[in-house]
Amino acid sequence: MNGKQAEKHHIDPGAVVLKLGYPLSEDQKRISDAVVDNWKHKKDTLINAVCGAGKTELVYHVIATCLSQGKNVAFAVPRRDVVIELYHRIKEVFPTNTVISLYGGHTDKLEADIVVLTTHQLYRYENYFDLIVLDEIDAFPFKGDPLLSKMFFRAVRGNIVMMSATPPKDALDYFSRENMAILELNTRFHRHPLPVPTVVKRYGFLKFYWLIKKLEEFFFQNKVVFIFAPTIDRCEFVYKILSLKLKNGTFVHSKCKDRSKKIQDFKEGKYKFLVTTAVLERGVTFKDLQVVIFDADNKLYDSQALIQISGRVGRKIDAPEGEVIFLVNNETDEIKKAIGTIKSKNTNL
Repeated sequence: MNGKQAEKHHIDPGAVVLKLGYPLSEDQKRISDAVVDNWKHKKDTLINAVCGAGKTELVYHVIATCLSQGKNVAFAVPRRDVVIELYHRIKEVFPTNTVISLYGGHTDKLEADIVVLTTHQLYRYENYFDLIVLDEIDAFPFKGDPLLSKMFFRAVRGNIVMMSATPPKDALDYFSRENMAILELNTRFHRHPLPVPTVVKRYGFLKFYWLIKKLEEFFFQNKVVFIFAPTIDRCEFVYKILSLKLKNGTFVHSKCKDRSKKIQDFKEGKYKFLVTTAVLERGVTFKDLQVVIFDADNKLYDSQALIQISGRVGRKIDAPEGEVIFLVNNETDEIKKAIGTIKSKNTNL
């Protein structure tokens, strides 16, 4: 980290245009209005919304309200890949405002109407933002890091909105205090149920035999697939075995320098399957995406991670369904907990 610090940025209240391009659902509008009301009354808010509920859309109006009063806004997330994705989305929605992205190696400019940044970069701001939206509060590396938490609260001079599909207990406890609010949204914006994972038990190389057959079935249906693996080594090994039979895939993990290009190539249809670690656990949406979690019984997968990964499926209004498969040796308590939670959320429909 270098020591460059942000200076105060003047915002023109008359320059705010919110160009969403589509209406919010009734449930989304209810939450959006409540967030704006909380901010006006100086109340901090936790949004507990299921994967695919459209969490980002829930805060556009509070951002617009804040900007229209000439106040500073930040949108923070733990991971740089999501920062890059969010930056382009927010820039489209607020076309008349200045928007910058800020992450490691990309820190030339620090001041704008809306700053989209990783949680690490908040150290550049002290008592600066009138509103900070923090998504994915349970994601690595923010989760459980007291220094990042300290930098987050140090950067805000107004109020905060935190969001998660799987908020940790300490966050729920924190926002249960007086003059704070927890808003829940247990339905996806398209009102279709969350895909309930299927558990498939196979052992040794029978896992690969089953997986290859399943992938061929998906490809025949013109479906694309993410295969999640718990570690980098396992990710590369799974891809190596699959590539002996299937030639239309690739792999990505945190050490892949070209992972942005691979993800873009996947978006453009150059690949049918992608083996990945947790780097694509959040913040990505693809039409007709199916998900297989290879070794879902690995101890690195707690119920929250399994729910987040399962939430990659069925996010598009014109493709609201899909398969989530836990490929395992044994069904763990975390797997049972994840499936139970997803089923309970679906009872709200």
